[in-house]
Amino acid sequence: MRVAVLISSRGSNMQALVRACEAEGFPAEIVTVLSNNPDAGGLEFAASHNIPTKVINHRDYENREDFDAAISEYLTEQRVDLICLAGFMRLLTAEFVNKWRDRIVNIHPSLLPAFKGLHVHERAIESGARFTGCTVHYVRPEMDDGPIIAQAAVPILQDDTPDDLAARILVQEHRIYPLALKLIAERRVKVHGSVAKIIDASEPDTSLINPSEDN
Repeated sequence: MRVAVLISSRGSNMQALVRACEAEGFPAEIVTVLSNNPDAGGLEFAASHNIPTKVINHRDYENREDFDAAISEYLTEQRVDLICLAGFMRLLTAEFVNKWRDRIVNIHPSLLPAFKGLHVHERAIESGARFTGCTVHYVRPEMDDGPIIAQAAVPILQDDTPDDLAARILVQEHRIYPLALKLIAERRVKVHGSVAKIIDASEPDTSLINPSEDN
């Protein structure tokens, strides 16, 4: 499976995906890393791993539609099968999302559908919730919406700061995003309406949907 990863900054989840794809026998290949920010630190990481990079700066376009059209044209030229958003800080238009329907995935630092949007960790702590986590999901035009592929739960400790919680969640993000990509590339994720179902979900690797320290 030919994968494009879209980033806006350092792209730590992109780095986790790159390392996973470098493993022998992994069923996906990252063929390009694209950023809307020419100064994104993740571009240098990708180049150091011999992955072609591309900058399409949103500031060069008059509107979101033209910007998204430029991205779509480039990804089509690269014969991309799947788009992985990894800290891509631009809202994609409904036209773009629908064109690439079920071929765009995102990772969000909460247990969706809870805590959509921004300032997720602060809101989770302030809510008094005992658990939060992260979610890999197919992208839909609505923000942080779409069929859920994988999740990992993380406890909220009583003395947590948003930074503390974010750091623990990020560890799990780096585990479940490669897992989700592997499941998709193996054609084991099937979307039925608003639900993504995993084929052979009893197999050992799907225990990482809520990973333990031993995995």
